[in-house]
Amino acid sequence: MDKKVSPKKHLGQHFLTDLNIARKIVDQLTLPDGIKNVLEVGPGMGVLTQYLLEHQEYKTTVIDIDKESVAYLQHHFPALEDRILSADFLKLDFEKYFPGKFSIIGNFPYNISSQIFFKVLKHKNQVLEVVGMLQKEVAERIAAPPGSKTYGILSVLLQAYYNITYNFTVHENVFNPPPKVKSAVISLVRNEVKELPCSESLFFEVVKQSFSTRRKTLRNCLKTYNLPPETSAMPVFDKRAEQLSVDDFIELTKIIENFKSQAAN
Repeated sequence: MDKKVSPKKHLGQHFLTDLNIARKIVDQLTLPDGIKNVLEVGPGMGVLTQYLLEHQEYKTTVIDIDKESVAYLQHHFPALEDRILSADFLKLDFEKYFPGKFSIIGNFPYNISSQIFFKVLKHKNQVLEVVGMLQKEVAERIAAPPGSKTYGILSVLLQAYYNITYNFTVHENVFNPPPKVKSAVISLVRNEVKELPCSESLFFEVVKQSFSTRRKTLRNCLKTYNLPPETSAMPVFDKRAEQLSVDDFIELTKIIENFKSQAAN
């Protein structure tokens, strides 16, 4: 069982080979609110896992969809015992394995990194922290401020609930196989927002619709709401989605929410 796991292209696997970077990634974890549970996504051959296990105060669980990786981890990390999950993270029932709050860490497969963050959003009151390595341009998009060309749907939705830090860039030559792009490590730590002062489902809908055609004004993007002329004449509708902060999107959602409730009465 000493043979190495072969990276699988269809799983988006690029195994990190630089141990200094692996330790540096694990060092980004803060475990807010004294939480103990840490879930590592896509551990591969355990390059991060070995440093997570040095922290005996962590209760580390790992999840990998690759059965070859799971067998390797079971052989090389007996300390994990029954905390090696052979499963698809995107389909994992968090409540079943983590009754409380927890942190997520991982070298995320490029092909599902955005989906990982959308799942995190669904469980934002359980996932207090994420430390992830992902494609640099996706990391930049998540951390981007309003007004930036890379600012988009994921930026707004995640920044509504998390404080985001772009930690550092990782060169492609420290992976096997080397990806065609650079990577980056970002941290998300849950902020103080318990719930938005507007309908959350409508907020998500408005943000997605606003970015549906980036170059158009919100007036054009939000036509489907059939807002009355006096509402759509408001100055905010002259702007494009990338110009709005999280708070601006909350106010925009409130405007649409008001109109919808008046129309229903």
